[in-house]
Amino acid sequence: TKTERLGKILQVWSREKKSAAQIQMLSSMVSLLLTMREQLQTIEEQMDRLAELLPEVELIKSIPGIGDKLAAAIVSEIGDASQFGDAKQLVAFAGLDPGVYSSGQFTASSNRITKRGSKRLRRALYMAAQCGLRRGTNPRLKAYYDKKRLEGKPYKVTVIACANKLLHHIYAILNKSQPYHA
Repeated sequence: TKTERLGKILQVWSREKKSAAQIQMLSSMVSLLLTMREQLQTIEEQMDRLAELLPEVELIKSIPGIGDKLAAAIVSEIGDASQFGDAKQLVAFAGLDPGVYSSGQFTASSNRITKRGSKRLRRALYMAAQCGLRRGTNPRLKAYYDKKRLEGKPYKVTVIACANKLLHHIYAILNKSQPYHA
């Protein structure tokens, strides 16, 4: 329990000849930390229960490399997928669309993603792409990754391209209400 852990920590500190004020301060900090960990655990359990009620989470979990937490994060950020007319609008919402820089006759040769949209969705997709690529968990995504790397693209650019591709798959899955097929 929390009290037992706190007691053990205090015993160690008292052996190290800490002052009473230091022990009191450290005790308060550890107690606060343990309380926060318990609260975080409770919140995560509530999130898991809510995610189980959403059919979209199960559909997205059918994609190799996407588990409970990533699927719940993606669904919570996207909301209702039917609000987007096509996958490109969803990509723009996530901020994964390339920004085109031009002025007069000049057009930049290297374009970056706009980052206009949901930072949380972008981060979840990046992690989902990395998980799908790790050890070839998602063969279709791995083939796309290998193709882009052969084109000479850097690692992060390629993973962002994979996240973009993954978002297109997610859009199709949510709109058709059918699980992922490799």
